[in-house]
Amino acid sequence: MGSKYTKRWTEEFKRDAIALVDSSGKTVTAVARELGISSESLRGWYRRAKADQGEGTPGELTSAEREELRRLSVLTTSVVDSRPI
Repeated sequence: MGSKYTKRWTEEFKRDAIALVDSSGKTVTAVARELGISSESLRGWYRRAKADQGEGTPGELTSAEREELRRLSVLTTSVVDSRPI
């Protein structure tokens, strides 16, 4: 069972890990194991990086699109909450 502690990785570490996957020819799982991180974390970082570069799967949102969606969701919630009943 996992711990309650969540490790926060720097953006530089994430970029380097993604670059290592691309340059080494190794699988995401193998690179994650070498770095001592969760393969699911590295896989998520890798997928987001590829989407941001326009190489993601069709329909996958870029980081900018996800941020805009998050912002609009907060805005919608505040508008709905401020409406009188």
